[in-house]
Amino acid sequence: MDAISFHAPFPRLNLSSTPPKATPFAITLPIITNIRLERRPYQTQLTTHSPTNTTDTTALIEATPSPPPHSTEPVNGKQRKEPPPPLENAARTVRQLYKLVPSCLRVMLCNALDDLISNFVEPHPLQSSVNPKDVLAGNYAPIGEMPPTKCTVEGQLPSCLDGAYIRNGPNPQFIPKAAYHLFDGDGMLHAIQISGGQATFCSRFIRTYRFTKEEEAGLPIYPNFFALAGVAGFMRLAVFVVRVLTGQINLVHGVGLANTALAFMNNTIMALWESDFPYAMQLTPDGDVETIGRWDFGGKLRMGMTAHPKVDPVTGEVFAFRYGPISPFLNYFRIGVDGTKQPDIPIFSFQQPSFVHDLAITERYAIFPDMQIVMKPLAMFTGMGPPMGCEARKVPRVGIIPRYATDESEMKWIEVPGFNFVHSVNAWDEKGGEEVVLVAANIVPVEHILERMDLLHCCLEMVRINLREGKVVGRRALSRKNLEWGVINPKFLGRKSRYAFMAILDPMIKVSGIVKLDFDRASGEDCVVATRSFGKRCFAGEPFFVGKEEGGDEDDGYLLTYTHNEGSGESSFMVMDAKSSTLDIVASVRLPQRVPYGFHGLFVCQRDLHKQKNWQ
Repeated sequence: MDAISFHAPFPRLNLSSTPPKATPFAITLPIITNIRLERRPYQTQLTTHSPTNTTDTTALIEATPSPPPHSTEPVNGKQRKEPPPPLENAARTVRQLYKLVPSCLRVMLCNALDDLISNFVEPHPLQSSVNPKDVLAGNYAPIGEMPPTKCTVEGQLPSCLDGAYIRNGPNPQFIPKAAYHLFDGDGMLHAIQISGGQATFCSRFIRTYRFTKEEEAGLPIYPNFFALAGVAGFMRLAVFVVRVLTGQINLVHGVGLANTALAFMNNTIMALWESDFPYAMQLTPDGDVETIGRWDFGGKLRMGMTAHPKVDPVTGEVFAFRYGPISPFLNYFRIGVDGTKQPDIPIFSFQQPSFVHDLAITERYAIFPDMQIVMKPLAMFTGMGPPMGCEARKVPRVGIIPRYATDESEMKWIEVPGFNFVHSVNAWDEKGGEEVVLVAANIVPVEHILERMDLLHCCLEMVRINLREGKVVGRRALSRKNLEWGVINPKFLGRKSRYAFMAILDPMIKVSGIVKLDFDRASGEDCVVATRSFGKRCFAGEPFFVGKEEGGDEDDGYLLTYTHNEGSGESSFMVMDAKSSTLDIVASVRLPQRVPYGFHGLFVCQRDLHKQKNWQ
């Protein structure tokens, strides 16, 4: 047969339809009548058109730019050409090996290595906190998507709830093959849209880049963050690097799960995960949830963003931060009402990469925790331990910086021994800004925060800090109960508030009830003034407060949450009267499918839903 042969210094690749004669070191192609040559940076694309086949065949050939010439300066009176640097030789070798292995074999090789690590290298049995059989048991088990479905309403849904309640949480699309922590699952939104007393429920995955790549692969190809420990973790990370180098994964598109929280910013619903950019979401008029895409605020957001930005209820500004294992370990920034992100303010006085999940704001300041849970990137990359751990000798601090600071010169760090908070409830200024009051749940004992959450006790505390003196001048526990995931009337964020509503953890992250606290009783033993228990084997999630439209008192509104009855297997949407002495249930919605236990939620009123850019 007629053919065109290109001689090359690598094994023969036969693209013809019939077996050609064996020609060493040749690429044999079918007859080509038309060739279009397109030059792009580091790439040449040849598109061939065969007269007997209407299907175009495209071949991509990687072209490596020529290295700069080596030095030819005389050495000892003789002209000598220096050898290329060792790294350049190694890179050239990797590129040559890369060309020898077909893409399908690269994928199969990485998959086989992952299986090898899971079956023979990873220690068995796994710890309960990272064993998929334990972590994904009961109502933690993943579910499939559910399109918008009409629901049965018991009682009457208040008119101020016209809008949508959406809750985020982990829900892996594939059963993990390796160690899996509760924080590692793909993000899924469970949305209930309310209009005129009727309710429509929907569950949808957040279609992150990571989700779509694993969906295409048909199996997990990203290592779970909390599986990166020990020799198995080091090997698993190495396999992931190979996937990146061989083009299976593009890190430019991020590695995020978007599974933690939600915020309404710039007239857009954002799904958040603190080690990646937010994902813009869209709630449609029929109650469906769609993923718009990764959001970087016009290219001004770098690396990631906290899952708990604070939206000022008066100015509409957003205050946020990002943290990581590379100095500066903490960067503070704000986002204007028009959605324009302001420059990062690096906080170099944050001297160690630590876990910073949340912040608090007042009318004058932004407040950050510096807790005893620290990041250990060296341990992770060397396989010597988990990526995070507790540093017992470290004294926790609270950092306070003016909201509109342009640098960290006015940042003040105050030591608060034994005070490790993951989520803040609220904060406000007193005495003309001389003092700051912070309300947050202190985690005790903090060393169990990642591995044994069932042993944690969250003690709600009120801490008073005098900025002029630079010290804590008051500190008091507000309840003996195990309380976390606190919410307030959002109109009082950053302002002095009287009430908070907290989840009773029994254990984390299962919520056995909701309590209401009155801060005016902070001088007594316990500030709890109302309690709602969900009954035997019935658990809920974080509550969310929605105020009545006509205003009224600070606590005049409703508490929203999803509940699950482990006896019957049914899930419900619950509405409670926040002002009543027993947090009475005023309405409930029977959901068409189970809602797994998850993380944080958001209510978006009907007026704001209509502000979405693509609402039709």
